Amino acid sequence: MSKVLDQIEFPIDVKKLDLEELGKLCGEIREEIISTVLKNGGHLASNLGVVELTVALHHVFELPHDKVIWDVGHQSYAHKILTGRRDRFHTLRQYEGISGFPKRDESPYDAFDSGHSGTSISSALGMAEARRQRGEEGKVIAVIGDGSMTAGVAFEGLNQTGHVDQDLIVILNDNEMSISPNVGALSSYLNRLMTGQFVNRFREDIKAFLETLPGIGKSVLRFAKQAEESLKGLLIPGLLFEELGLKYIGPIDGHRLDYLIETFQNIKKLRGPILVHVITKKGKGYPPAEMNPARFHSVPPFVVETGEPRKDQIKNPPTYTEVFGDTLCQLAKENRRLIAITAAMQSGTGLEQFSKEFPDRFYDIGIAEQHAVTFAAGLALEGMKPVVAIYSTFLQRAYDQVLQDVCLQNLPVVFALDRGGIVGEDGPTHHGLFDFSYLRHIPNLVIMVPKDEDEFQHMIKTAVECPLPVAFRYPRGKGEGVKRSDILKSIDIGKGEVLRKGDDVLILAIGSTVYPSLRAAERLVQVGINPAVINSRFLKPLDGDLLCDWAKRIGKVLTVEENVLLGGFGSAVLELFQERGLFSIRVKRLGIPDLFVEHGPQPLLRAKYGIDENGILGAVQEMVGEEKSSPIRSNRDKASVRRAIPNPK
Repeated sequence: MSKVLDQIEFPIDVKKLDLEELGKLCGEIREEIISTVLKNGGHLASNLGVVELTVALHHVFELPHDKVIWDVGHQSYAHKILTGRRDRFHTLRQYEGISGFPKRDESPYDAFDSGHSGTSISSALGMAEARRQRGEEGKVIAVIGDGSMTAGVAFEGLNQTGHVDQDLIVILNDNEMSISPNVGALSSYLNRLMTGQFVNRFREDIKAFLETLPGIGKSVLRFAKQAEESLKGLLIPGLLFEELGLKYIGPIDGHRLDYLIETFQNIKKLRGPILVHVITKKGKGYPPAEMNPARFHSVPPFVVETGEPRKDQIKNPPTYTEVFGDTLCQLAKENRRLIAITAAMQSGTGLEQFSKEFPDRFYDIGIAEQHAVTFAAGLALEGMKPVVAIYSTFLQRAYDQVLQDVCLQNLPVVFALDRGGIVGEDGPTHHGLFDFSYLRHIPNLVIMVPKDEDEFQHMIKTAVECPLPVAFRYPRGKGEGVKRSDILKSIDIGKGEVLRKGDDVLILAIGSTVYPSLRAAERLVQVGINPAVINSRFLKPLDGDLLCDWAKRIGKVLTVEENVLLGGFGSAVLELFQERGLFSIRVKRLGIPDLFVEHGPQPLLRAKYGIDENGILGAVQEMVGEEKSSPIRSNRDKASVRRAIPNPK
């Protein structure tokens, strides 16, 4: 039997389908998403939950002339399948394949590059206002989840939307509430009725008539409005949005295509700001994801029958995230002042166990990173020890709060920056490649970067005991497999360690680049080059005496970091040498150039940008010269990068 999906190339094909065919299409899209994500990994639960919503939008609106902005963007898989990318969908999140998030340079149907939450309303309002300025018609639609609505920027966008009375549609995808069949059916019926042209024209006519009545018109109109709001308050939770100036419609069952299509057809004819409240179920259509949507938010490749990760995806040794969670629980047993804070990433930051063991000292404040940091500042002022666990890329959103509310006041807040460096298949919106640069210039802030999971647990203890603001960043994925000591020890602030002595070149490494530097050094010895390797451990303060003594002794220095070169670790070393008057030292820096890194496997991207073992090896050979060694091939050439790409089969 031929699939309905086989008939679909672009949204214009979706418009030709009847309701029964659209229902079949939704089922086939779910199958396509599941079969791809089980091989490639990705965001599963959120995408399964918006299939009907996506199909209805493409059936009713005129994309790409009408614009749909997907907040966060991790729920755009069905959208990609329906917009000319089905033949490439098997490359989802693969190197040189299609992105797991909307990308404007990938398709004209992707209206806005997204990856961080809460931005859809503001960007959609800007597009709508630009169209008004140019005198152009067309709808702009922001699809935002209930979680993203906790982001302050979402409410800032809503506030202006109501104020300017712009022609904008906001779809609130609510996948947390549940509605009973009776209330849902009644509410859906009433709102489909209330969005009809007759009712809205009647309401506007009545309003215009009452306003013409001398003396009593405005009072009657105000009373009528109050009566309407009282009735709506019994049926729907929309008073907040109405007060902000948006017409509230909902809640609508987000898996009833007939309800969605009729509602969208009606609001397509309306003017002004409208919020449509749609109820969906995360993981819809795949029982394991329905039962545990949090675990299936973002998954590695898995076995479809059980939903469990494939054997090759089971991580042993433990991940840095797991080490963080375990260590923080251990420290919390000894320190009753220790508080853990996360921004809607309880599982992602490894704090699930902490939340169970210490529920009164755990705070998930939603997608509100700015609030999380200032909330922590208030806790610190009153003698608590807050640890704020946020992905590196998301802490960018709270830069001012880190600087102004924590570091300016020199408060002992600890920042745990998960996913530091290259994160892999989630791509440029999620790589943590800027934290060295946006943090190290802030006064009072100590910055630590562990080389392995054992050093990491000692750094966590050091940070909790430090009376200053402290940040430590650690990579996504498993540790080095080293043995972790049973006793936690503090590390001297600002002290590096010499891991290998040598006299031909000094390799200064930090964090995830330390072990590749050591492995490269051992290979270099075999061909007559004897490198020294220092683990800096601290980005700030640097161990100036140690680094400068060894630099003067050797004369050639290679810095290696998993961060952008601009303002990063290598820049800090150059500044140190300049301050100490070491102008004759030859320095080469390895790191990420001035660009946004694409999505792809971590090993492949590290190889491409020369910060893996072979990249370090090749850079040292270039510095020392051919006279001391036979040629050693680096894998930074394109052929080697191609060989590093996993076989899609």
